[in-house]
Amino acid sequence: MPLESPVLSYHGPFPHPILTRNPRLAYPVFPPSPRSVVFSCRGVGIQDSPPKPGTGNGVVQQDWKLRSAGVKDKDTDVATLGNLCVDIVLGVPKLPPKNPHDRKAFMDRLSASPPDKQFWEAGGNCNMAIAAARLGLRCVAIGHVGNEIYGQFLLDVLHDEGIGMVGMSEDTDVLDGPSAFYETLLCWVLVDPLQRHGFCSRADFSKEPAFSWLRGLSKEVKMAIKNSKILFCNGYGFDELSPNLINSALDYAVEVGTSVFFDPGPRGKSLCNGTPEEQRALSQLLRMSDVLLLTSDEAEALTGIKHPILAGQELLKKGLRTKWVIVKMGSRGSILITMSSISCAAAFKVNVIDTVGCGDSFVAAIAFGFIHNMPMVSSLAVANAVGAATAMGCGAGRSVATLEKVIEILKVANLNEDDKFWNELLAENLSAQEITFLSKFVINGNKKQLKHIALQKVVSELLPKLESSRTEGKVRS
Repeated sequence: MPLESPVLSYHGPFPHPILTRNPRLAYPVFPPSPRSVVFSCRGVGIQDSPPKPGTGNGVVQQDWKLRSAGVKDKDTDVATLGNLCVDIVLGVPKLPPKNPHDRKAFMDRLSASPPDKQFWEAGGNCNMAIAAARLGLRCVAIGHVGNEIYGQFLLDVLHDEGIGMVGMSEDTDVLDGPSAFYETLLCWVLVDPLQRHGFCSRADFSKEPAFSWLRGLSKEVKMAIKNSKILFCNGYGFDELSPNLINSALDYAVEVGTSVFFDPGPRGKSLCNGTPEEQRALSQLLRMSDVLLLTSDEAEALTGIKHPILAGQELLKKGLRTKWVIVKMGSRGSILITMSSISCAAAFKVNVIDTVGCGDSFVAAIAFGFIHNMPMVSSLAVANAVGAATAMGCGAGRSVATLEKVIEILKVANLNEDDKFWNELLAENLSAQEITFLSKFVINGNKKQLKHIALQKVVSELLPKLESSRTEGKVRS
């Protein structure tokens, strides 16, 4: 039985909501709240003029131009595409069965009546948007939520976090299908007594994306993409949106000068073996994105190369616009690879409670560094701290990193240094002009192109910016 659809009231920060024209799909669409981050171009790691001739190679200069292009004309920092869902986090005696038929019956029993609201949480791309907003970035979520209690919940969470919402549906999208086709996507996050996780949603049991009836980009969606510095897409977006629609958003972002971040996630491997349309869309995202973000396992699955740096370099070679490939190494740290350099940063030691949402939070901090032209190793340091702060909480959504917790982690500056791992990783014959490594201490007598950067120096440059963001709502020079 479909859920009842209450009348949704508008709680946005502007006088009037922008409503979708289709009454069956209607929900409020509002711009982000008027929060902003003000950077001085005289600040550390932020350039207000192009590199001088002769100060770097062509790739580095091109990187500056691409990162700076059109920024003054865009008043939103990050737009996320699709993957808006409500996570229902429940403890269960045992995880759902693997057999698809039994698994769906298990989910249907859970869905028979809405669980208590205390078990609801914003999920999917909401994690990235919330983490980014807490760093002071202006964010907007592009996607579809239904006109029911779960949709209202998501809208309320986004509004409370200062995140705008742009709906994707139009009156031309109406189909004579069951009302469930239009309802907010739910993801059941099931935890057994051994703290093992199982996930299931209705998208798991359909060959078509959950919102396959969405066919084109509306004027509002195009405007949101055009006004954003970054469009973030991830592999789970394919569970909701058709490959052609995702490709349309990518093409439009490229056309209007919006940088594209893509994190294929676990779906990357299945998309490689998916339908011809999925394979083409994945290939296009890998070639046309400005920044790719993957775990080491995901990088290997897409390239067939086990070494994470060599896999990242392979993705760079195949990319047409790609300038950063970032490999997330879990508790080891992270690596940022460009055509001319490699930057490495060990993770921070924290008491890990739950790793759900850590990768999404990490992406938000990389966007923060990318937008503000921070040194690459500093971007990694902030991203590692944000991911660690999320791991210290339980679940994602509103439990992702707070700015206060990120600052605390940076101040403690307790790196999980594993010299043996990093020495073996960097012992390969890597084709990079410079390798930068974040260390607790600077080591004299560096060999070849390896350059150690002191964590204390990076933290001393980051803290004034983050602390002023917390107290003043802006970042000072």
